[in-house]
Amino acid sequence: MITRQLALLCIGIFSALGLPSVGFTDVYVYKDKQGVLTFTNVPTHTGYRRVLRDNNSPLSSPTSFTSYDELIRSASDRYSIDADLIRAVIKTESDFNSTARSNKGAMGLMQLMPDTARLHNVVNAYDPIDNIEGGVRHLKLLLGRYQGDLKLSLAAYNAGINPVEKFRGIPPFAETQEYVRRVLQQYQAYRASGLGFFQQAQP
Repeated sequence: MITRQLALLCIGIFSALGLPSVGFTDVYVYKDKQGVLTFTNVPTHTGYRRVLRDNNSPLSSPTSFTSYDELIRSASDRYSIDADLIRAVIKTESDFNSTARSNKGAMGLMQLMPDTARLHNVVNAYDPIDNIEGGVRHLKLLLGRYQGDLKLSLAAYNAGINPVEKFRGIPPFAETQEYVRRVLQQYQAYRASGLGFFQQAQP
């Protein structure tokens, strides 16, 4: 188990090497099969775990969304889902606020419900790495179930599979219909801009 003492040791190593102070950023660590530890402030896969959190720039800040781009592109590559679609879902779900929680209990960047988090073995739904991994995996599952139909997949992401199949289409719920519209609008804005996460379209 990685301890905070190890994280503090990492700070000392970074300082000794003349690297930027990790006191102003999150620190993640990955332990490979040989036991070698790799520290970074930009994790690129789900094997990394946070060992030190920046207290000066909370992850909850919507303006810090650009820091998630490596995670988004990594998940996009693994699951063959357009990174702009992932960004659009995150923008619509949480506005890139990793500590967001809805009144229904949905958590984190991609607003995972507890059952969805358990389905995809997400240990900490507020951890951006775990959350994006679970959310994108769930989106991939839905796209497969509905044979690539994006509207149905997004409707199921918002309302659940049962309502979509009960109504044989997008459920007649105002929230779900608006959700699908907003994600698609955001997705098209990202794609049209060619700038991915730099584009913030209005809902």
